[in-house]
Amino acid sequence: MSPTARFRALPLRSRLALLVAVAVAVAVAAVAAVSWVMVRAQLRDQLDRSLMATNPNPQVGRVLEGGRCVTRPAESQQDIAGNLNATVQIVTAQGGHCWVSGPATLPVTAVDKEIAAGKRRAALQDVTTSDGVDMRVYTTPAQVVSGGPVFGISIAKPLADIDKPLSTLAWVLLFVSGVGVVGAGAAGLWVARTGLRPVDELTDAVEHIARTEDLTVRIPDDGDDEIARLSRSFNSMTAALASSRTRQAQLIADAGHELRTPLTSLRTNIELLARSEETGRAIPPQDRRELLASVKAQMTELASLIGDLQELSRPDAASPGPLGVVALHEIAGAALSRARLRGPELTFGSSLEPWYVRGEAAALERAVVNVLDNAVKFSPPGGRIEVALHAGELTVRDHGPGIPQQDLPHVFERFWRSPSARALPGSGLGLSIVARTVSRAGGSAELRPPRDGGPGTEAVLRVPGAPTPPPTADPPAGGGAGGGAGVWGEGGVGSG
Repeated sequence: MSPTARFRALPLRSRLALLVAVAVAVAVAAVAAVSWVMVRAQLRDQLDRSLMATNPNPQVGRVLEGGRCVTRPAESQQDIAGNLNATVQIVTAQGGHCWVSGPATLPVTAVDKEIAAGKRRAALQDVTTSDGVDMRVYTTPAQVVSGGPVFGISIAKPLADIDKPLSTLAWVLLFVSGVGVVGAGAAGLWVARTGLRPVDELTDAVEHIARTEDLTVRIPDDGDDEIARLSRSFNSMTAALASSRTRQAQLIADAGHELRTPLTSLRTNIELLARSEETGRAIPPQDRRELLASVKAQMTELASLIGDLQELSRPDAASPGPLGVVALHEIAGAALSRARLRGPELTFGSSLEPWYVRGEAAALERAVVNVLDNAVKFSPPGGRIEVALHAGELTVRDHGPGIPQQDLPHVFERFWRSPSARALPGSGLGLSIVARTVSRAGGSAELRPPRDGGPGTEAVLRVPGAPTPPPTADPPAGGGAGGGAGVWGEGGVGSG
């Protein structure tokens, strides 16, 4: 397994703690390294300044005057020139050297010869003595007597004067860095545990729901950070799932209740017909015709109810058919013709202005037919139904008993039927399908008392569109053509 894979296999809080510790370790190491380098540069600069500020001329003069130049000091000669806290020696252009002060002599380098020969100015360099001592050397040209020979003077101090403090500083920085990394790891683990506590609560809630299917669990969502937003989204999701499950259970219960009545009636009629065949006792022709008519009606009601349930069970995002530009006024006209056949004793008045919408023609026609069927069902014998389409608002007005004000908020609920309509045929799904279909087309549906204060009910369907089809559209469903008004826009009005 690669290091990346092993890292990803760790728990999230361990990864966060490790990342924090690594980040702090890198930062502390960088700060320690920079600090050590800066201190080293400062100490070396101070050492160089100290070397350049040392004045060995009195001691050099004594050596030259006394003629006591030696290449290597004896133990008794180490303080002959006084205590300068430095090693001093004279260097000639030929490479010769004369000890002046200090515990040892310095090796003569090419740079020292060039300086003693007057070919180069003063220089700083690192050398190692024959005893293995690292020294910092400052060599400068000198002249005891004006017009006399030029020679070089080398002044040196051991690098141990700065190496020892630097070594001590390095160990201190290493110790502090180690403590900082360990503390950062502990702090990172604590921060990870504290910061991920809401995530742990969310995980526990998800596991609880997966284990118990309890959708009533809610997670605290105080605050405005990402965790609070995630908690609110999760709570919204579980609430939506709980509502969906409740609606599903209610739909199944209502569907079972609505299916029981026609099935019971159908079963009774079929059993009567079967018993007649088994016993040989013929049913009177008139009764037989009524039984068969009842069976046919119950089968028609079952087929209609099953079709309505299939329509309502389809997800909202799924379209029952291809979307296109359809002529709503022609759909309303076709639905009006069907309504006239179902209510031959009624009077129909219509005023349909051209209106084109984007939607599914069959679904919109079914919605309009459902509204007209309701008007036919509740209209008194010889009553009048008025249908009007103006600026995308389709109004169907009947003169029946109307709907009580307290029942209006429930008319578009599935299987809901007012007490006065429960004796009439129907499943209570028609208006639910109307609201769903119109909503898919980007519109809205409403039932209201007539504006003139008269009897009956007004059903209003509002569907966005235009009085003419778009210029690039195919001929609208049901025929018709248009010159295109340019008001549809990208994708068409009412695409939902």
